[in-house]
Amino acid sequence: MWTFESMVGQPSSWLDASGPRSDVVLSTRVRLARNLSGHPFPARAALEDLTAVEEKVLTSASKSNYLTNALVIRMDEAGPPVHQILVERHIASPSFGAKPEGRAVVVGENEVVSAMINEEDHLRLQALRSGLQPLDAWRLVSRIDVEVERNLQYAFSKDWGYLTSCPTNVGTGVRVSVLVHLVGLARLGEVAQVLGGISKLGLSVRGFYGERSAALGGFFQVSNQTTLGQSEEDIAYTVERISSRIVELELKAREELVARAGKRIEDEVWRAHGILTSARVMSSEEVMSLCSSLRLGVARGMIDGIDLGTLNRLLVVTQPGHLKYFHGENPSSDERDRMRADLVRRELGNRERAQ
Repeated sequence: MWTFESMVGQPSSWLDASGPRSDVVLSTRVRLARNLSGHPFPARAALEDLTAVEEKVLTSASKSNYLTNALVIRMDEAGPPVHQILVERHIASPSFGAKPEGRAVVVGENEVVSAMINEEDHLRLQALRSGLQPLDAWRLVSRIDVEVERNLQYAFSKDWGYLTSCPTNVGTGVRVSVLVHLVGLARLGEVAQVLGGISKLGLSVRGFYGERSAALGGFFQVSNQTTLGQSEEDIAYTVERISSRIVELELKAREELVARAGKRIEDEVWRAHGILTSARVMSSEEVMSLCSSLRLGVARGMIDGIDLGTLNRLLVVTQPGHLKYFHGENPSSDERDRMRADLVRRELGNRERAQ
C-alpha cells in the first residue's frame, strides 16, 4: 500500500539518474495550472469555497487511472513537518503550508505524478521524470489532465485560454522546467553568460527549489517564462531543444576544465569524496557543494563505486525535514549537522561495499 511512510522510505524515481542526459540533467518537471469555473481563485476564496474545490478535485482525481490509488495528504491534518518533506521532494511549494485549511496534496506511486489543490490555483498537476524528458513528461501530465477534466469544469476563455491566478500562467497554464547541474560552466566562469542568453530566449532561471531559492553547487532550474502564443507541446519542445543545447555547452565546459587542470579537478573530486565519507559534521550547503564536485567526478569516470542516483538522492534526504522525520525528533541545528554527516557516510559506504 502506498503510504507517506513508504514514500519517504524509498528514493524518488526522478532521482534515480535513469533518464536521458542524467549526467547533466537531474530531472524534468511539467506542471499544469488549472482553476474550476464558478469558484473564486484561492487567494480570494473563503474556507467553504476551498473545501468545496478540494472535495471536487479529490473525487475527480480518484477516477483517474494514474491517481486511483494515490496518497492523499490533507494539509490541515499533516502539519509543518510533512509539508517540509513535500517541499524537499519537489512535490509542494514552500508557501503551500502557510494556510493549510482546504488544501491537499495527491501523490501517485513513486512520485512520478502529483497534484497540489488550492495552492495559487485550484489545481496544480505535475509530472516528474528523471533526466531530460520534457515531451515525455508533458504527454503524461496531459493524459492525467484529460482524465481529471472529465468530471470538472475548468475556467477557460476562448480568447485567453486557461484562466489562472497569475497572469504569466494564463493560456496553456504549463510550466516546463529542467533541473541542471552546470558545474563545468560555473568553474570556468561562463555560467552567468549562458544563463543570461537563456533569459533572452524566453526561459527563466531559478535555484534548486525553484522561485526565490538559492543556486547552490551549480544546480539550476530552467523553465519557460510565458504560457501564451504557443501550444503546450511546443513549449515542451522549446524547453527540450534549449536544454539540449545547455547540456552540450556544459559537457564542452567539462572537457575544457579537465584539459586545463585535470589533476587539480581529480584532486578536488577525491577531496570531496574524503570529506563526505569521513566528516562527522556537515551543513546542507556543504553537502550540496561536495556532492556537486563528486557528481562531476562520477560523470567523468574519475571515481568508481558511486552512482549518480545515490548522489542525487543525498541532495534531498539530507535536508532538515527528512532528518527530522528519520530520527523522530526535533534536533537542534548542531544535531542535524551530525545526523547529516552520519547519513552521508552510511549511504556512500553502503554503495561502495556493494560494488
